[in-house]
Amino acid sequence: MPKARRSNDWGFPRWRGYEASREAATVRLCDRHGCEEVGDCPAPKAPNSPERWMFCQAHAAEYNRKWDYFEGLDKEEKEARAKAEKSENAGYAEAQHYGWSGSGDGSRSADEMRALDVLELEADADFAAVKKAFRAKAKEVHPDVKPGDEEAAAEFQKYSLAYEILKSAEDRREWKG
Repeated sequence: MPKARRSNDWGFPRWRGYEASREAATVRLCDRHGCEEVGDCPAPKAPNSPERWMFCQAHAAEYNRKWDYFEGLDKEEKEARAKAEKSENAGYAEAQHYGWSGSGDGSRSADEMRALDVLELEADADFAAVKKAFRAKAKEVHPDVKPGDEEAAAEFQKYSLAYEILKSAEDRREWKG
């Protein structure tokens, strides 16, 4: 009786690689004519069709670049389909506590957003607009214009602090970039 050989598939660490099986792996090639890359990116052949093209990453990006889900629909149909998509995918909507609490594109901090609110500016205001708004508001409540007015002095301090916050943020952006 021949002696049994121990397999390489025992113990830790495994003595053979995890992907070292001897069977041939099936690989689907890109559906683009003449492409020899692996086709692992599905793309729909037509809207609402279960059939898919299988492209490599480069050809999938090319295919999807001009894809318009709402192509060929009139305005009412687009709105109805968009509404239906939102209602069907409501479970995938981002939770409110993870979203931005106010307007903004995420490029400004919460302190900067509050400072912009103090100066009554939009979230996308540039620094020239910040400067202009600060000067206009500071002129109205400056202690030299309204001497002895405690309320005006407090307003001036509030505007000055908002301006300093936005100026330091602008300086940081310029220094980084």
